[in-house]
Amino acid sequence: MPRPRQPVLTRERIVAAALALIDADGLGAFSTRRLAAALGVRGPSLYNHFASREAILDAVADSVTAAVDTGAFARHDWREALRRWAWSYRAALTAHPNVVPYLAQGPGRRPAALAMADAVYGALVKAGWPPARATHVGAAMRYFVAGSALGSFARGFVEDPELYAAHYPHLGQAHRLAEHQRSVDEGAFALGLDALLHGLAAEHRRVLAVEPPGANG
Repeated sequence: MPRPRQPVLTRERIVAAALALIDADGLGAFSTRRLAAALGVRGPSLYNHFASREAILDAVADSVTAAVDTGAFARHDWREALRRWAWSYRAALTAHPNVVPYLAQGPGRRPAALAMADAVYGALVKAGWPPARATHVGAAMRYFVAGSALGSFARGFVEDPELYAAHYPHLGQAHRLAEHQRSVDEGAFALGLDALLHGLAAEHRRVLAVEPPGANG
């Protein structure tokens, strides 16, 4: 009886396996040796598809970014588009928090990341934000979203009532935060996003009052 044929090694299989390893064990534990073992191939086989470990990580990071929906920028005003994009961006990152530190380094040459940056920046400039300020807005949003995806605030407190009762009287209910993780973390994100967008809207009005669209045309 012939032996079952091993699935053909493709870039997509490599990226999926690499993402699974990073999800399970973190970036620090990721290596091409472990990746090759997970795929049932020899290490050099990977280099037929990727030039280096960093190239694999770039492709993994871009696969996460590719899940972010930027379609709102073509359908909504800049403020609502930022809101919808931020929630989609957060969903993509919180699904793979171990990848976030690598993504936070910037888009580099990654196609999906550059396309996302282009969509955000283009929509902001079209809405009247000066180019430099549009860059600041995009960066501020990315800082906020990426920071929220790095870890759970609610999960940062141990479930030990005595710890807080003895020394931290203002944290008397902190031991219960973990059981309400989703409502705490998503509520905090929603509040912060509302505050950020409210502040940006005020700045947008100020900018347009000082320099109306077409003033330099």
